[in-house]
Amino acid sequence: MTQSQRRTWLTAAGSALAGVAGLLLPVFGTAGAAQAADSGIHVSNGRVYEADGSEFVMRGVNHAHAWYPSETGAIADIAATGANTVRVVLSSGDRWTETSTSQVASIIDDCKANKVICVLEVHDTTGYGEDGAAASLDQAADYWVGVKSALRGQEDYVVVNIGNEPYGNSGYTAWTGATKNAVVKLRNAGIENALMVDAPNWGQDWSHTMRSNAASVFAADPRRNTIFSIHMYGVYDTAAEVQDYLNHFVNNGLPIVVGEFGDDHSDGNPDENAIMATARSLRVGYLGWSWSGNGSGVEYLDMVNGFDAGSLTPWGNRFLNGADGISATSTRATIYGGSGGGGTGGTAPNGYPYCVNGGASDPDGDGWGWENNRSCVVRGSAADTGSGGGTGGTAPNGYPYCAHGGASDPDGDGWGWENNRSCVVRGSAADR
Repeated sequence: MTQSQRRTWLTAAGSALAGVAGLLLPVFGTAGAAQAADSGIHVSNGRVYEADGSEFVMRGVNHAHAWYPSETGAIADIAATGANTVRVVLSSGDRWTETSTSQVASIIDDCKANKVICVLEVHDTTGYGEDGAAASLDQAADYWVGVKSALRGQEDYVVVNIGNEPYGNSGYTAWTGATKNAVVKLRNAGIENALMVDAPNWGQDWSHTMRSNAASVFAADPRRNTIFSIHMYGVYDTAAEVQDYLNHFVNNGLPIVVGEFGDDHSDGNPDENAIMATARSLRVGYLGWSWSGNGSGVEYLDMVNGFDAGSLTPWGNRFLNGADGISATSTRATIYGGSGGGGTGGTAPNGYPYCVNGGASDPDGDGWGWENNRSCVVRGSAADTGSGGGTGGTAPNGYPYCAHGGASDPDGDGWGWENNRSCVVRGSAADR
């Protein structure tokens, strides 16, 4: 395990600190997934759904509202990219200027007007236990109870992210108990929105504290409606690490999103291609950090320059327009008239629709499923091919698919060679 480094961004009221580095250790948690009440955004069998039963996969952007409250056009600009979710930075008043109840209500109205789901988070908890200025999860819970009038009736539109990165690399073993207590406090206060909880270790969970205890935290929520959020920076610099972490939650029926990630970082170079490809493959949500306003050496995390939607940065262009990005995978929530399907719909290169329910629609495993009284293609399967080079894109392991399929793979191991780099034959043993 290596010593952590911190990431820093300037804000209108100060600076927020986060970061970590470390090695992933193989820890196996236990499953647990009772069904939540099916009102509003809710969890069932490890997936996130809307009230009408449509699966919802978050594809969104973080926006630093608490530090830039005058940037009132940011949510509309983010929505215009095709993102279906905005994660909005709020403050409980413990570290920065408090986001009032009326301001919370206004932010929610802005999200609804622009047809995006709001994930609202308290940022004051960042690095608690290591950063002496950070607030506790209990303090964050008190804030949410104080603004609950703005949350009532908004269960279709709002997810409450209790506290950002709520432990650093000191005292993080307390995360489990503190998270359970915060969840119960919100539920006892009558807050019925879906909840989101961030991992410790500056959000990156190198200790696997969240991974090992997620099932018990989920069970502590009387509504069984808690989503887990991992932040992927330098700890997740290989496809194997990304896949191992996300697959653990999916395989154990526990809801997971990538709540923050970037294409570079001071604590290491995250594998953003693998993060986005794996999230797409597993139907897991992701929220990129961040729209604009980063500073202190991490300005490269801005998606646009100076909150100007017409001035994309390289990271913004890759995130929004690249393989497995917002343009390619985001689907508007059905509450706003979207088609649902968790972003897994669309049309395969062969002209057939992709299966919304993936392999569950394909009992014999040949890549062809059956939904809505017609054949469908399981995304990434052997059937997901087409003529004319339509087999491009990015495999779940982060490598590009071979445009010429098996013709690029003379030894038949699933790995080919095109454009002076390795590629994956779609549907082969290497397509993992």
